[in-house]
Amino acid sequence: MNDHADDWDKLARELVTRQISDHVSALNELAEDPYTLLQVAKATTQCIAAGRKVLTFGNGGSASDAQHIVVELVGRFRLDRRGYPAIALTENSANLTAIANDFDFNEVFSRQVEALGQEGDIAIGLSTSGNSTNVVAGLVQASEMGMTTIAFTGGDGGEMKAIADFCVIAGSADTPRIQETHITAIHILCELVEKELAS
Repeated sequence: MNDHADDWDKLARELVTRQISDHVSALNELAEDPYTLLQVAKATTQCIAAGRKVLTFGNGGSASDAQHIVVELVGRFRLDRRGYPAIALTENSANLTAIANDFDFNEVFSRQVEALGQEGDIAIGLSTSGNSTNVVAGLVQASEMGMTTIAFTGGDGGEMKAIADFCVIAGSADTPRIQETHITAIHILCELVEKELAS
């Protein structure tokens, strides 16, 4: 029993140490390219200041991150200020299931971008691989409509790197580390936007 407990303790310590080390490495990679995130913040600020809106979308954990962006913009990040117009295309389950059922799951975001987006809006697509077909399709649709497109990806950026106006790439190929890096990038983005608009 004691040997088992010792083995478990060793395994847990090694896991915690490795995961945190990998997390820090991914964040350090993000810090090496602050320019892209600053450009994303500038574009988002200009969009909102011009009376336009932000549309966000992704699958699974990236869907949660897409909604996280909207929460920080519509609600607040740090400051008491007016709400900023943002919509997560993952929030309406009736829309998602109807489009997937009547058309195709690969169209669940592009169809909503077509319906809700306007020239001058921003579309933010999130995919840890950068290759999620429905997210790619949403960004392509947004680009065709004259929207500014922003991708949050990992690894080498995938397909989204080539089609987005701006691409924030987490410096990892490991999905959990990518998602953790995206959350940090999202918080930085929202703080920069909020400070600029509130000033």
